[in-house]
Amino acid sequence: MERLFPICRSITGNGVRETLSILREYLPELVIHEVPSGTPALDWTVPAEWNIRDAWVKNEQGERVIDFQQHNLHVLNYSTPVQGWFTRAELDEHLFSLPDQPDLIPYRTSYYQPNWGFCLTHQARLTLPDSRYEVCIDSTLDSAGALTYGELLLPGSSEEEVLISCHCCHPSLANDNLSGIAVATFLARHLAEQSRQYSYRFVFIPGTIGSITWLSRNTETVQHIQHGLVATLLGGPGNFTYKKSRRGAADVDRAVAVVLRDSRLPHEIRAFSPYGYDERQYCSPGFNLPVGCFSRTPFGEFAEYHTSADNLDFVRPEHLSQAIDIFSQVCNVLETNRRYRNLSPYGEPQLGRRGLYKGVGGGTEGADWQMALLWVLNLSDEEHSLLAIAEQSGLSYGLIEKAAAALLACGLLAHAA
Repeated sequence: MERLFPICRSITGNGVRETLSILREYLPELVIHEVPSGTPALDWTVPAEWNIRDAWVKNEQGERVIDFQQHNLHVLNYSTPVQGWFTRAELDEHLFSLPDQPDLIPYRTSYYQPNWGFCLTHQARLTLPDSRYEVCIDSTLDSAGALTYGELLLPGSSEEEVLISCHCCHPSLANDNLSGIAVATFLARHLAEQSRQYSYRFVFIPGTIGSITWLSRNTETVQHIQHGLVATLLGGPGNFTYKKSRRGAADVDRAVAVVLRDSRLPHEIRAFSPYGYDERQYCSPGFNLPVGCFSRTPFGEFAEYHTSADNLDFVRPEHLSQAIDIFSQVCNVLETNRRYRNLSPYGEPQLGRRGLYKGVGGGTEGADWQMALLWVLNLSDEEHSLLAIAEQSGLSYGLIEKAAAALLACGLLAHAA
């Protein structure tokens, strides 16, 4: 994250390429795609590629009073090139600041409406005298450019897929988007070392236009996606928040809920809304993919959101590590969630003689283990999955999974047909 933070990213351009190049050092099999500007993408069109070399506002003494080299949030993202002198009043129409947070630089964009501007602290804005200013934004908008995104496929024993998606378009915002990139990268490294039933597809894409472009190019691929998560805002403070998929009760929605329940960490689960991150594209009615959004405090609900305060100090390593662990557990639930058939369904089988029950009755020792065995036996009717048993019993998924493995090993269960 320290290497990625200084890079000036946008929805297109060399900042995204540089970011993906660094990710390739951690994920050598990452494939980088270039989609030419002007390419139709569903109801959209891939925009001209934006790059910026420098930008500044100078006073009449030639001093830079706003300087892109000091912080890349200082420039309105996707600003058109400009060179000239402006009065204070003329310049003010192109300045963005936060009166309620006077010490912070806001992050602002103008992706699809040609414009130019500068972002600065409100405190600095108030100190600009009524004078003339020289303005330069040395940027390009290239209609012969491209939109860039990265994609990694970890093949499993099945063609059915789990999609993990994150944004790679925001400049120098540590929680938004870099935390999602970091968690997705290290989750991919973890899963690459595991045996996998599912294939896992990781996409590192610019927001909105990236997922729309990816979907437009992968109409066959999406038919294999059985579960999906958008990873974002995972390094800042606040409790975990999960926004369900449009389906509302997809396996991934249920798996996240059970893992969060079992973690005993404070959390919130929210219903789907057609506004937010790229889950709204994956969950659009034509695709209706089972993709939810996993974050800590959601976008727009913390004071540092889209400001210069979303820096590396705002992101905590322990929060990122905790997020990777939760994602890993969710993947484990998806991987191991099976249905079984009870081979001794008439009455309760004698578990003691199979070494599964305690030898002396009457106490409460190992009560959860005993109940896990009984719940699995009772609901192994080829209709209830392990996830359903964990939900109904209130016992941890890990304990239910362990009980099923023990019953399978002693011949009391068989895999459902």
